[in-house]
Amino acid sequence: MARYTEAVCRKCRREGNKLYLKGDKCYSAKCILERKNYFPGMGRGSKLVPNAPKLSEYGIQLRAKQKVRNVYGVLERQFRRYFAMAVRQKGVTGENLLQLLERRIDNVIFRLGFATSRAAARQLVLHGHVRVNGKTVNVPNYLVKVGDAIALKSNDLTSVKLAVESTKKRPRPEWLSVDFDSRTGKILALPNRAAIDIPVQEKLIVELYSK
Repeated sequence: MARYTEAVCRKCRREGNKLYLKGDKCYSAKCILERKNYFPGMGRGSKLVPNAPKLSEYGIQLRAKQKVRNVYGVLERQFRRYFAMAVRQKGVTGENLLQLLERRIDNVIFRLGFATSRAAARQLVLHGHVRVNGKTVNVPNYLVKVGDAIALKSNDLTSVKLAVESTKKRPRPEWLSVDFDSRTGKILALPNRAAIDIPVQEKLIVELYSK
């Protein structure tokens, strides 16, 4: 499977927004956007080279799609599959797409506060530390349903302890409930658009794939 092996902070600089890919670093003064708030690439941010390239209509739509892909850490083939699923569902296609991505188990672990980033949450899932309704789930793209009970196998993982301490005071989405002491959570409802804090116009993605 393909993996992105470059500096992930370049993605935030490319989009001009914090994508929260580096956990606690993104919430601190060490965030790359605090020091290099301009596009990556030779000469960017200097007086000789314009800071932001001009984008066509297609470019704007492409950037919207890439931003969502980068936030959730999915490849193009996976993303197209989610879009196809969203089209088949009732309702607004763009909102359906974001809801499907939010329902991924790695995103849920991140939202619950058991990991400081989606990449760290994905590692917990891949290593078999996560149970859904009592059964081990080691596939990051597993989609949770309303009523599903999420639990970690162990309460003693150092990475989880550190994550809980750093995320405990941050607000949780209303569609999730969490008990930090027992390392458990529950899916109370499916996320609606208002509960998804991704700064993107999802209709641009629909327009891109509808061409």
